[in-house]
Amino acid sequence: KGGDFMILTNSTTGTKREKLGGAGTGTATAYPVEIPDKDGAFIMVTRLELDEGASISYHKHEDNEEVYQIISGRGLYCEEGREKEVTAGDTLLCRMGNSHGIKNISKEKLILGAMIAKK
Repeated sequence: KGGDFMILTNSTTGTKREKLGGAGTGTATAYPVEIPDKDGAFIMVTRLELDEGASISYHKHEDNEEVYQIISGRGLYCEEGREKEVTAGDTLLCRMGNSHGIKNISKEKLILGAMIAKK
């Protein structure tokens, strides 16, 4: 299928979510992308808008990998016990077997794209 391509669009209707990552704090709004086939590596793609102080809890990726693309705002990213402040334009890759989480540390929303791919 060398010539095939997909342009996927986020849902225009956001869904309020809590306990992101299993035990995150605060609320976020998710704007998921529906992936029309199950043939590729990507199993989840969404845009997340974390409210002030909200977090995606520290969690482990046992059998997949995740990328966060920071669109706007500031966050504190933690992976394998190391923390770093992140801002718009940063791309964060959590490899299979690693644990990570992120918290909004600003008054504005932390907006990020999140993509999970299976190996």
